Amino acid sequence: MDPQDQNGKPQLPVSALRQPQRQPSIKDIARIARVSHPTVSRALQNSPLVNPKTAERIRQIAREAGYRPSAVARGLVTRHTRTIGLAATSIADPFTSEVASGIEQAARDLGYSVYFADSGADPEREKKVVQAFAEQRVDGIIVTSSRVGALHLPLLVEMMVPVVLVNDQHPGVVAHSVLIDNEQGTRALTEHLIAFGHRRIAYIGDQFGYQSDTERFMGYCGALAAAGLSLAEELVVRGDGKPEAALRAMTALLALPQPPTAVCCYNDMSALGALRAIHAKGLRVPQDISVTGFDDLFLAAYTEPPLTTMRQPMRHMGQLAMQSLYELMNGEHSVPQVRIHAEMIVRDSTGIAHV
Repeated sequence: MDPQDQNGKPQLPVSALRQPQRQPSIKDIARIARVSHPTVSRALQNSPLVNPKTAERIRQIAREAGYRPSAVARGLVTRHTRTIGLAATSIADPFTSEVASGIEQAARDLGYSVYFADSGADPEREKKVVQAFAEQRVDGIIVTSSRVGALHLPLLVEMMVPVVLVNDQHPGVVAHSVLIDNEQGTRALTEHLIAFGHRRIAYIGDQFGYQSDTERFMGYCGALAAAGLSLAEELVVRGDGKPEAALRAMTALLALPQPPTAVCCYNDMSALGALRAIHAKGLRVPQDISVTGFDDLFLAAYTEPPLTTMRQPMRHMGQLAMQSLYELMNGEHSVPQVRIHAEMIVRDSTGIAHV
């Protein structure tokens, strides 16, 4: 004989919902409890509009049936999905990977899940990724090393989704962002080389005109000027932030009638290429030429010799970005721009100039 509900009507057994093919739905629970779908939704949301005894009976049925509320369905009621979107340049990039780890950890601590998408460092794809996240009803979006950043803020404002940028390559005052102090970092590295007696210091930058390169180049120029050294145009070459292009740039520098005695590289990946070019010429680092990087990726301590570089607290930057996004999503005051000092890590790739 079937069990009856409190009104004397036949009630389906809870076991009827336990089908291996699918999870029970709100409709299933409503059918078992002999109540409407909205009543089940309200009971599972602990709404005071449902009689306490009825609500408890519905929740008991849901527990026994193994019902798990979906984030999407919950979002339709609360307008919050407890999810954020992370648009990154490339998951294969060590910098992105570390920042993403910090974001994911902070998001998990705050009760959020993270959807990840790789923009491939392509501005158009980045826009599409951000739009797709908004259409998926994420509560907020973080973009690392944004190639478009504040340039498409009108689109972001229209979507009404909080956005935080990490090391935005086109920063603007209307965007919330977490950035490293690029100018301070490269200035400190250049001053470090000058203190070792270097006077012909080259700079291998990035050819795409990103803000990070502009600021790092300014730090390099500022240190030279403060030391009374003129900027030699032939010592400034552009790569693309990757080892192959930096290898070619360093080879060209070494072919100059007066090659540099030291080189500041835009990032650690560029420094890898520079080191390879120097070794290929039979030269020694730092005895013949000193080399610096920027980022302090995990590989910087394992180059030959270990690389002097500026450390970006990548995981911490990711955590700060998530905290800033959380404040925006909850209507709290959030500092529009958080700029962090880099820390110089001195290793064996820099030394006294022998000229």
